[in-house]
Amino acid sequence: MKIEIRKTKEDGIVQITTLDERWYQKDDKFIPSVTWIAGYYPKGIGFYKWLADKGWDEAQAIKQAAGDKGSKVHKAIEDIIGGKKLKMDDKYADSSGEESELTVEEWECLMSFVDWWKETKPEVISAEQVVFTDRYAGTVDLVCKIGEEVWLIDFKTSSDIWAEYELQVSAYKHALPSVQKIGILQLNYKRNKTKKFKFTEVEDKFDLFESAYKIWLNENEGVVPKQKDYPTELAI
Repeated sequence: MKIEIRKTKEDGIVQITTLDERWYQKDDKFIPSVTWIAGYYPKGIGFYKWLADKGWDEAQAIKQAAGDKGSKVHKAIEDIIGGKKLKMDDKYADSSGEESELTVEEWECLMSFVDWWKETKPEVISAEQVVFTDRYAGTVDLVCKIGEEVWLIDFKTSSDIWAEYELQVSAYKHALPSVQKIGILQLNYKRNKTKKFKFTEVEDKFDLFESAYKIWLNENEGVVPKQKDYPTELAI
């Protein structure tokens, strides 16, 4: 099974991802990720009809491709926010760590992000900030000031806003007391005829995240990564 170990921007915090789990480690403490917990929220009949139509193997392949696109787009956006002038032939790593040039669809996602940025003119407070609480941890795409309000924004490359996305940003908000509003920015949103993005304010649904956490806890209580299987450094 593939194990991805990634250092975060925060000193001493490491993200550990396997096929079915994602943890954040700080010292000897392992905390489950917000995305993993939120994934336990019921996905609805529409998802299960889609799954039945596609079949497990095809659904997993689609999920993997979407994850690769999301990983590359997120890393490229981080560079844009940091002031880098992006080129279409720049290479970024996918979720497996393999680098490749940006695809046309990924480039269109970045174009729509730039369009949103120029229209909204956010003032950056933090990007790719790690939140680490006693019960959950995660990485926030962007905290910024728009007008007089502090926003927490999650970037998505999907056409739909699933309930678990709303739970994710709600959990982040409760870990960052200064945040006033939460939103989801959908990139390369093809249902819009003019703007290729959709920026949606999200209702705080932390109570539902708490429910998902209870389900997660019931299914995973006592489960922790085996530290011997996840060395952060290797040498001979």
